[in-house]
Amino acid sequence: MIYEEAKQALQDIVAPELKVLQVEIKRLDEKIDALDGKLIIRMDSLDKSLNARMDSLKAEITTEIKRLDEK
Repeated sequence: MIYEEAKQALQDIVAPELKVLQVEIKRLDEKIDALDGKLIIRMDSLDKSLNARMDSLKAEITTEIKRLDEK
């Protein structure tokens, strides 16, 4: 009897706190997912920008090498 009462008292105290924590964890999870999506978009943009710059530099180097070879 005492065990059941103690168990019930703990559940009455702990259960609402657990629910609050679950809601907070879900909110943080959603926030992390949103930030992750933004980070992926920015990384893709940076990757495209860097690739374009690398292609441009390769073209410049190739042109300069050809020009030097013609001398």
